Amino acid sequence: MASPLSASAFVKALKDEGLKVVEVGDWRTHNRNHKGPWGPLHGVLIHHTVTKGTANTVKICRDGHSTLPGPLCHGVIAKDGTVHLVGYGRANHAGLGDDDVLDAVVHEKTLPPDNEANTDGNRYFYGFECENLGDGKDPWPAAQLEAIEKAAAALCRAHGWDANSVIGHLEWQPGKVDPRGFTMRSMRARIADRLGGKPSTPSTPPAKSGTYTVAKGDTLFSIARAHKTRVAVLVDLNDLDDPDQISVGQKLKVPAASSPSRPTPAPGPAYEPFPGAGFFHGGRHSPVITTMGRRLVAEGCGTYRYGPGPNWTNADRESYRRWQKKCGFTGADADGIPGKTSWDRLRVPNS
Repeated sequence: MASPLSASAFVKALKDEGLKVVEVGDWRTHNRNHKGPWGPLHGVLIHHTVTKGTANTVKICRDGHSTLPGPLCHGVIAKDGTVHLVGYGRANHAGLGDDDVLDAVVHEKTLPPDNEANTDGNRYFYGFECENLGDGKDPWPAAQLEAIEKAAAALCRAHGWDANSVIGHLEWQPGKVDPRGFTMRSMRARIADRLGGKPSTPSTPPAKSGTYTVAKGDTLFSIARAHKTRVAVLVDLNDLDDPDQISVGQKLKVPAASSPSRPTPAPGPAYEPFPGAGFFHGGRHSPVITTMGRRLVAEGCGTYRYGPGPNWTNADRESYRRWQKKCGFTGADADGIPGKTSWDRLRVPNS
């Protein structure tokens, strides 16, 4: 736990670590502090941007867009390793995540599965967006990986944290896959080495592992949840470049403590926990979306000509907008993007 560094101390920490820093406009006072508190801070969250081109990426991360105002992070780490500072204070980068993950970060211990979205991460984390398409194919230049390592280490050094205080978005919020293309296990190892020691507790999966055969309808998230582990652990165990690209019949290593031929459902509620508003965007493919659509149809809110299906579409958004209005939401609160209150009321069965 720590109070945020002053903007000047933040810049100094980055430069002292050997980073090239570009200060963009009024970044020192550009924030979302009017929406809630910033701090105490507990760690550093790493993202990828799903954008191409440094100038375009910096602009988007500074300004945001109509449904998510900027800043979307504190610093943008470009392909060449330059850190562009776009905001300081509360930023729209982390969204809602798992309170158990936050507790693990606070105590610098092994991360649990991220299966809830109940805690405001924008308050508690520094955020770095890293320029990358996030498709598992866009390369991560050595200069950029080194800059990620340095930026995270700089803040750990300034606050007296260890490498376990640095996590990926996929370890914080259910349904997220970023950063894709390198593992957080390997990045934490680099940060620990830079800080001159190892993480105080292991952040790696168990040495022993079993196997699981991917079945129709499986996602890495559903497999991780069934085996009481994290997507990041499965990514590390199987050296996966793209968590979304698994195929029926594929053999995956899973933690040995729970590796049945078919996954045993993890104990928990009969309904899907809210995966976070950021889960719902164009290109998202998940059985959760199909199950959600069926519930919307059952509630008389469906606008589907076909389906519903696993891909997030405008029909899903319009159907959900009708559900939000049925729940009494109006204006910007009925924009068709699920929020926790309306999601909990919909009672989407586990899929």
